[in-house]
Amino acid sequence: MLNAILSVAILVTFSTSIVIVLGWGGKRVEGPIPLSLFGFMALLFTAGLDVGLIMLPLTEFPVYAREPVYAFANPLAIAFGSWGFLVWGFYFLSTFYFVAVEPRVRLFELPQVKMVNNVVIIGTSAFTAHLLWQNLPFYVPDIGQVSRYGVVALTVLMSVLTSTHIRYVRVLSVWSMWTFGALVAAMWLASGMGASGFLASAANIGGYFTNLPHFVLPMSDYHAFYLFWWFSWSIMIGQFVSRFVGGMRTWQLAAAMLVIPSIPIAAWFSVLYFYYRKSAPVHPVLGVAMVVVGIVFVVNSLDSLTRLYSDNLGLTARRMGEGSYVATHWTLMYALVLAFQFTPLKIEWIGLVVIGIYAAIYVLLLRRWRAFAGIASQFGSQEQEITR
Repeated sequence: MLNAILSVAILVTFSTSIVIVLGWGGKRVEGPIPLSLFGFMALLFTAGLDVGLIMLPLTEFPVYAREPVYAFANPLAIAFGSWGFLVWGFYFLSTFYFVAVEPRVRLFELPQVKMVNNVVIIGTSAFTAHLLWQNLPFYVPDIGQVSRYGVVALTVLMSVLTSTHIRYVRVLSVWSMWTFGALVAAMWLASGMGASGFLASAANIGGYFTNLPHFVLPMSDYHAFYLFWWFSWSIMIGQFVSRFVGGMRTWQLAAAMLVIPSIPIAAWFSVLYFYYRKSAPVHPVLGVAMVVVGIVFVVNSLDSLTRLYSDNLGLTARRMGEGSYVATHWTLMYALVLAFQFTPLKIEWIGLVVIGIYAAIYVLLLRRWRAFAGIASQFGSQEQEITR
């Protein structure tokens, strides 16, 4: 039943994205805090991804090689399909909505929508930190339970502290990109794969594009977990990222969101796949480096999302004072991290709630058809001006 709901939601959202690009591809979109293309993509890549990108692939390659459901493609192509290209269409749709439609219809200011939206943001943020806790032992085998909880607690604290000032957003995003790039380079050099080995490994990603239809709908429960996870992130990432869109056309926004983040993802997965194929151990120093970069990703993501939901709820550092702000949001976030550990709470449930929000927005837009038709007409007028 859940996978059927998920499949319908995917088909509707992807169809909507196609209609938007074909119908209003030339419309210029710009957020209230526009960034350069590099700054925007650094923000998108690091805010839109989390520690799972760093830690999960090496644990998943053996599963993809072993399970018959994934036999149509190699493990690298399967892993890339869970993180790259097509799934970024979720982010494009929500970003376009919040930069071009929401300012005119203000549906997320409705009390019920606003409340559920903030619950989703807080819950998904906590899941990100929970993933860090869950995967630490794979890369730091000797870490104890107390240390695991301590690392996650400090990571959440850093995230809340940096969320107190908007000036940290770009610094964290760009720094995350550079530390990630340095990690990819270090892993590549340590592997001894060279340029030829890297290109041979990367060529396996072609199996994703030749089998693209397989990745649209859930092919297994684990693939469904990923798709629910992307849904759970999509609305809140769209809300945050839309603020920084720098005046590009709609088709450029779609292309940028699908292609540009996929390039570093492909490079990273190709390096890790070489380690997997050669059964090469990851040097302990590099294992720690992966954890450190993963923590940077978590801090960057939670910083952005904490700022988003605290603004939505009016629980800002300016209003509460920095001490109360940090104590309140750290306690809330860390309590939810523990909830993922000690209760049946799952990210699939949050993804299902987000699908419900999507459905509600579609219904509300239809009920406010005149306002929405006015927006569509305005888009069309701009398209004609661009064409002339």
